[in-house]
Amino acid sequence: MKPTGQKIAVPRRMLLSYETIVSLTDAVCDEYLNPEYKAFSRDMAAALCRKRQSPVGSGQPKSWACGVVYVLGRVNFLDDPSFLPHMKTTELAAAFGVSEATLHAKARLIEKALDVSMLDPKWTVPSRIDRNPLIGMAEVGGVIVDLREIPATPKNRRALRD
Repeated sequence: MKPTGQKIAVPRRMLLSYETIVSLTDAVCDEYLNPEYKAFSRDMAAALCRKRQSPVGSGQPKSWACGVVYVLGRVNFLDDPSFLPHMKTTELAAAFGVSEATLHAKARLIEKALDVSMLDPKWTVPSRIDRNPLIGMAEVGGVIVDLREIPATPKNRRALRD
């Protein structure tokens, strides 16, 4: 999922929740992270707000904001010191003023609502795309294959479409 840089569509009834969450994620991303995390946090918050029975309708906005950044951080290895930006879970929770237990609880709800998994290509920031082993992988005939290794023949294109 690539951030558009444009205003993100959010249902009118969820607009206040979205804006509140995004103001919090923007502040933390501006201070501690980078523009990629800021853009993807906005996208993830919008995706949560678009869900029917959106989970962000209840609970503290700062908890949801922290959960959003944490989920993105898990996908992009934010807690790994060999990557930049780097931020420990304890530091992230403190930046939002929430407990680690709250952070983990919201993260589980977000991951379930948006079907987010480790190395999820939809939520991998652009600077990490080339390091994500799941980019270019697909299930073909019940077997996971690296699409970059398959020659681009008409027969292969047809098989991938089907």
